[in-house]
Formats: sequence, structure tokens, C-alpha cells
Amino acid sequence: MAEGYLPLYRKYRPQKLEDIVGQAHIKRALTNAIEQNKISHAYLFTGPRGTGKTSTARILAKSLNCVNGPTVEPCEVCESCKAITNTIPIDVIEMDAASNRSVDDAHEILEKVNYAPVHGKYKIYIIDEVHMLTTQAFNALLKTLEEPPKNVIFILATTESHKVLDTIKSRCQRFDFKRITTNDIIEHLKKIAKKESINITDGAISLIAKSSAGGMRDSLALLDQVSTMGSNEAITESDINNLLGRLSFDSLLELTTHITNSDGASAINTLEKIYNDGNEPIQILTNLMLFFKNILIYKTCDKSVLPDLTGLTEDQLNLLKPIKDSLDTHQIIFLINKTSDYIKELKTVTNQQVWLEVGLIDLANLTDNTRLVDLEARITRLEGGEVSQAAPSPKVVVNLKERKIEKVSNSAPVVEEVVHKEVAKEPVEKAEQAVQNDKVQPIIEDKSAESSEHIVNFDSSLDLMSTWSAIINALPIKDGGGRASIMAMASLVQCDKDGIVIAVKSPTYTEKLNAPEKKKTMVEAVHKVLGNIDVPVVIRLRKPDDIKYDKPKPTPPKKKMVPPKDLVDNEPEVSEQEIETVNQAKSENPENKGVKNDSTLSDQANMIVNLFDGKVLD
Repeated sequence: MAEGYLPLYRKYRPQKLEDIVGQAHIKRALTNAIEQNKISHAYLFTGPRGTGKTSTARILAKSLNCVNGPTVEPCEVCESCKAITNTIPIDVIEMDAASNRSVDDAHEILEKVNYAPVHGKYKIYIIDEVHMLTTQAFNALLKTLEEPPKNVIFILATTESHKVLDTIKSRCQRFDFKRITTNDIIEHLKKIAKKESINITDGAISLIAKSSAGGMRDSLALLDQVSTMGSNEAITESDINNLLGRLSFDSLLELTTHITNSDGASAINTLEKIYNDGNEPIQILTNLMLFFKNILIYKTCDKSVLPDLTGLTEDQLNLLKPIKDSLDTHQIIFLINKTSDYIKELKTVTNQQVWLEVGLIDLANLTDNTRLVDLEARITRLEGGEVSQAAPSPKVVVNLKERKIEKVSNSAPVVEEVVHKEVAKEPVEKAEQAVQNDKVQPIIEDKSAESSEHIVNFDSSLDLMSTWSAIINALPIKDGGGRASIMAMASLVQCDKDGIVIAVKSPTYTEKLNAPEKKKTMVEAVHKVLGNIDVPVVIRLRKPDDIKYDKPKPTPPKKKMVPPKDLVDNEPEVSEQEIETVNQAKSENPENKGVKNDSTLSDQANMIVNLFDGKVLD
């Protein structure tokens, strides 16, 4: 390294709290603590690498030990400030726990804890990657962390806080550092590039920022690395891709186009050019998987957030649009999963190039690979009563020279064929007959019954139980157990112009049915049965008055059938004298000598049987 040269990440390390990029919540909390002189004896800084944990620890140490301190504006000229800036371990001792993790290292710290600070007010220990300490070392520090001397402060930094003992974390004030946003990194890199006279395009800076995964140190290191490439010509995105070993957008677009068209031969030819450029197999598939991920985001997300989520320009998104339109979401997910599987395979084989070619041909067989998914959808449509034969996806042709891409139809128009399934009537008729006899609507498992509509007239009285059963049958539940559970736990207690009220026996079950998705499904079933009604649907806990709406318990079958109640009710009341007269007349008639009263029947029933010369059926 040239004399006097400092890497950018060291040269532009923040020296004050206000210089830290992002982390507004931490800067505000530490500023208030310093101004109010509420300094803790132990801090735990946790978060991803390169987000400012160690820099913040040094700034806090500088703010506390400055001759003007505690202050949020350290002077930078006193002995203490200079020593911290130049990382001279006098009163601020930095220790890397990754290489000093034993119990002996912990004891060495404890032996020096009681020594008074030389220049500043505090002796501050900054322990980086503290999660690397052994359990014995943690236990050695535990008592000191709990009750350290008044002039000692511990600042622990880690990227893996879950590995730090809970007994340690409970004795520290914890600050969680977040990943720095891409926009904040871009703005900071532009300022540094301007100060350092680095000739770089905005697109290249944006690519650097997106490549750093929210870490400022990685961004500055990469900018420092490419800074020597822009002396004559501006550094472009292509330079960044070459440096990072990434495939260009055009190469990935061409490769994806061949995969989408199920053109394995062309895909292999494109792969050969990419491989000969020095790209490694795992790197190729990783870039391809990220490209598929961008297509999936384009397919599912709002257009306004696409540049931030994908890192693509508007022109690139326009080139990607026909491919996005030609693929279904399940096909894109399938490509991502397949690519991920082949990446894992490449890590275990010796000849990666061969396996890469095999994997790419497999990906290019998109039509065959997704046929199973199409068959599942076809079966679902068949079960629903009809099937529609969809036209095959059009081919996509890309012309990189003219920077345009278009879809080409590869088949004649397909005539849509609809096959209707005959509705089975017998189960429905049996169910209707059972309702007329028992006034109880059974749960009908036949799929055709679910699609039938329940004709409702709010001006007339409704049979709540049969209406409730029709609503349950309309629910999209595959197994009968789910319907039986709802029938047992809930009942329809109101169905009129004022609203639909479903009463549930259990508070837990009430909460379950009121969950957004469950409630939505229930409302849709109500609308399906009752039509598009404009009344509220309420699912609530059952009240005492709702018990009269419970489904009556089934009674054991009788040996003798009781005449229909409505028939008996419509008969005029018969006096005892009339019954005796009829019996006497029957006994005198020779044709009826074999008739005798059945003790299991009522007098009125016996009279009717004898009067009409009827029989009692078992």
C-alpha cells in the first residue's frame, strides 16, 4: 500500500454521530443519553456487518472522553480524541473476540479494569464479535458487566446476537442496527465519488449500492476497487458486473428467452458463449435465478416499486415485459425452484460444466416440466363442472441489436371446448324428501348439490335449518368432516331483511369463523345461497335465546309409523261416543271381524285405520 494512502472505508469512517449514514433511531437515543448524562455501564450493538456498529462505539467513546465531554460534538484535537481516531489503545481498548476468545483473555481484561483512565474520564472496552467468546469467558466477564467500576464502560458488538448469553444481554442496553437503505448508500457514494474525482455513472453507483446488501463498508470497498478503472472513460454497469463476476442483462435476457420458448439448442449455444467468457457454473445459475426472481417481482408487484426491488431500468423492464406476460406465476416459481436445486447439485459434482448443461436443457423443457401443474388445474376445472382448453403460450423473440422484444403466436387459434357434467339428481331428491319428513336438512356430500341455488323470499318465512344446511354445503370444503364440524358448532338464528346472524357455541370457534379468510368464505357462501343480498352477515357467540334454533336431536325409529301430524290436526275432533259407535259397527260387520285396536296407537289413529280399512306399516 502506498505511503499515506487510506482505503475509502477508513478514510471516510464517520467521526461524529451526525456523520453516521442511516440509523436515525440510534443516533437520537445516544444523543439524548449524552446530553442528559445518562450513560450506561454496558451497551450491546447488534446488526449486519458494515452498518456502523464499531464506528458508533468509537464515536460514543470519543464523545465521553473528550475534554469537553460528555458531548455530542467532540473537539477532535484533544489527546483523547486523537488517540481514538488513530486507534491508539490508551483509555479505549478494542478487542476482537474472534481471536481473543478464551477465559485467559477475559481474565486479562478483568485485571486491568480497576486501573484508572489516563486521559479521559472513562476506561472503555470495545469487544467486537463478542458472540465468539467461549462460555467460560462470558462467565468470567459476567460479574464485572453486572457491577463494573464507575469509570469503566463495556461496548459489545456482534452480528449474531442470538449467540450471546441471555445473562449478558440482560445487563446491557441493546441497540439494533438496521441495514442501510439503498438510496442512502447511493447518496453517500455520490458525495465521495465527487470528492475523490472518480469518473463513474449513476447506474454503476446504483449497482454498487444494491450489491452491498445494506452494508456501507462493502460499498466503499467496491467503489475503491473500481476507482482506478475510470481515469479515461466513465465506469459503467458492465465494469461492475465484470468485477463482481455477474452476467450482463442482455445475456440473461437472451438465455431466459430461449428457456421460455423451450428452445434447448439455442439455450446451450448462448450458455457456451457465457461459459467461455470465464463465468463459473454456479455463478451462471445464481445470476439466472436472480433474473427469474426479478421476473416474478415484475409479475406480482406494483409498477411503482419495480426499479427499487429489481434494480432494473425502465428500458430493461420494457424488454422484460413480454417474457413476464408469457409466463404464469407457477411457471416462474417452478424455474426458480429448479435452478436452486441445480445450484445445490453443482456443489457436489466434479464436472460442473456437464451438469450445468443438463440443468439448462431441463429448464428449457418448460412446457413438459409444467405439464403436471396444467393437469392439476385441468382436473380442478373438471371437478368444478367444466374444462376450458387454453391456448399455448406464445413464443417470445428478442432482438438485442434493435433493443426490442415481441411475442409471436406459434399455433392456430384454439376453439374453446366446454364439457358440462350432468348433475346427479337422486341425492338431492332424497335430501329434499328427508327435509319434508324430519324438518332437518342433511349435509349433502354430492358436489352437484353445492352448486344449486337456494331460492329465498324474505317476504315469506324461511326454514332456518334447511337454509343453514344449504349455506354449509356451499362452502368450498373438500371433506365432509369440516361441514359436520360447522353444523355441530353453529346455527343460523336470523335470516331476514335486517341481517344474517350465525350463532356459535364456543368463543374459540367464534373467533376462528370471524378470521378474515374464514369470514370472507362464509359471506360468499351466504351470497351464493341467498343471492346478492345487501344485508350484513354477523357471526357471534350464541345467546340463551338462540337455543330454540338448535337442530333437534334425532329420535330412535319406531316400529309403527305415526300418521302425519298435519293430517291428524286437520281431522275434526272425535268424541268418545263416536268412537264407541264406530267400533260397535265394525264388530257387527262380518268383513271386519279380524280388525282389532293396536294399543301402541292412539284412539284417533285406530279409528282412522279401522274406518278406512287401512294397515299399519312397520
